[in-house]
Amino acid sequence: MKEAIKVVAYNPNWAVDFEHEKMSLSSMLGLEAIAIEHVGSTSVPGQEAKPIIDIFVGVSPFKELTYYRSILDSEVYQYIHTGMSNRFLFNRYTNGIWTHNIHILPYNHEFDTRNELLFRDYLRKHPELVQEYGEVKKNSSQNCGGELEDYTRSKTEFIQKVVDAARSERGLPLQNVWED
Repeated sequence: MKEAIKVVAYNPNWAVDFEHEKMSLSSMLGLEAIAIEHVGSTSVPGQEAKPIIDIFVGVSPFKELTYYRSILDSEVYQYIHTGMSNRFLFNRYTNGIWTHNIHILPYNHEFDTRNELLFRDYLRKHPELVQEYGEVKKNSSQNCGGELEDYTRSKTEFIQKVVDAARSERGLPLQNVWED
């Protein structure tokens, strides 16, 4: 049986951990890293979350996977094949514990309107939704049997509602949250 998905209370150290990792990634990627953003639930004050920090690294130019594998120490960063186009995912391990997801993406004119960034910013401005999302996350973690993809998909209705509101607020066309 899979290990249960653990959703924990917000930890203010997540912001500090993000800043440390941002400095490290910036040092490794140099000027190619145009934007390094803390996304996901750990980036929203007060939000319950899995204790794994998600980071989007917008790079230009966007290079082949072998390039990023050569920069990121394979003992610390493990490449995860996701099947998503135009994105490379690396899990970071600290003392053998999975602590970060590093998403390397092309930086372009649409980067700032990615659903993940809009979702984060909308939750930060609407704390009443933070509590609601916490309940959704707790219910999802209890009902998914330890399957991470099932856990993620079970939150779709809430995430879509928030992303639609965020896109509407900014005058952007609505978009399915699972489009990359």
